[in-house]
Amino acid sequence: MILYEYPFNERIRTYLRLEHLFRRLAELVVREHPVDHHYAITTIFEVMDVAARADLKMDVLKDLDKQKQILNSYRGNPAIAEFVLDDVTSQLEKCFATLNGLMGKAGQALTENDWLMSIRSRVGIPGGTCEFDLPAYYAWQHTTAHVRQKDLQRWVSTLVPLADSIRLLLQLLRDSGAPQKVTAPNGQYQQNLPQGRSFQLLRLRINPALGLIPEISGNRLMVSVRLMRHESDDRLHLAQTDATFELTLCS
Repeated sequence: MILYEYPFNERIRTYLRLEHLFRRLAELVVREHPVDHHYAITTIFEVMDVAARADLKMDVLKDLDKQKQILNSYRGNPAIAEFVLDDVTSQLEKCFATLNGLMGKAGQALTENDWLMSIRSRVGIPGGTCEFDLPAYYAWQHTTAHVRQKDLQRWVSTLVPLADSIRLLLQLLRDSGAPQKVTAPNGQYQQNLPQGRSFQLLRLRINPALGLIPEISGNRLMVSVRLMRHESDDRLHLAQTDATFELTLCS
């Protein structure tokens, strides 16, 4: 099954983008080829660009604190396992303390690294990181994989508190939804959302064997899904067929 996710607000959209970048970064750092480590560095710069929003850190801290308050309100409920509640609450507290202890924005410490910033200033230029432009960077790419991985892990460590916090918040958000099987007649599906409830994330799972690609749109009132098919003309066309998929709304 292929999973597609659609955010209902800008904050969750930013969280998903950062999660995507952190996953890519984790995969690239453990590899050994210099090209993989080049793209690991460019991914670090992408994280810094996304995290540069002034209120991002405060948003994450507020969400961590809000989730802690919600979980604490469940204490004493016989349907809730206290040890699970304690474990998640402890994770929230740890993420809050670690992220709150960082000075400035996520990755701000890296802006003081002149060597990294010299690469950052050139990486957006096509071919701008050639050996004649950045000889020091070229030399670094010729060091051993172990040396490069050690440096990357040192730089990534400044971003770990943000990564851990977003991972936990998205996990709790995803766990809040209940999946349902739905059918899209002639490739189109619409659902009105219940009033008085604010959804933040839509999750859609579909069988890849169907060869269908969902185009999702939504707001606080309704969601719409159009199932498209990639045809031989390299364009997407509406699939004129009934299809079933799994839909989850998370609040």
